[in-house]
Amino acid sequence: AEAAAEQLRLYRRDPGGWRHCRSTGDVAVSWRPSAEFAGNLYKGEGILPGSPQSVWECIKPVAGGLRTKWDQNVKDFEVIEAISDTISICRTTTPSACMRIISPREFVDVVVMKEYEDGTMLSAATNVEHPLCPPQPNFVRGFNYPCGCFCIPVPG
Repeated sequence: AEAAAEQLRLYRRDPGGWRHCRSTGDVAVSWRPSAEFAGNLYKGEGILPGSPQSVWECIKPVAGGLRTKWDQNVKDFEVIEAISDTISICRTTTPSACMRIISPREFVDVVVMKEYEDGTMLSAATNVEHPLCPPQPNFVRGFNYPCGCFCIPVPG
């Protein structure tokens, strides 16, 4: 989990190679080739009109949280095992897509949540196998490379 958090911090500090791909309103999406796998990294950035704490409540990865209420790509989120107050093993499921051409997915990740001195909040995750969460029927097991969200306070 700590390695995933550090990888996300490295992505954030490295401005090189990002190509703008789409903007809608206050959100901009960029991509670049990954050095870790055959594919691309994507990042979305935007400024939301709310306190960092209220924005964090909407995106933080917790069971019963708000993410499943607003994110159509997250059907369910459950904690399989709490390792500590900030690290847990979690299972996220996604619904089928494209008129059921894409099967529902499940992801099992180790997740860490951090808060830094400047008020930045981070959730970072990466794929893990766990004996309490074998592959479930009717789901395709997905694999996450280091991924996550930053919530960065801005003045005003």
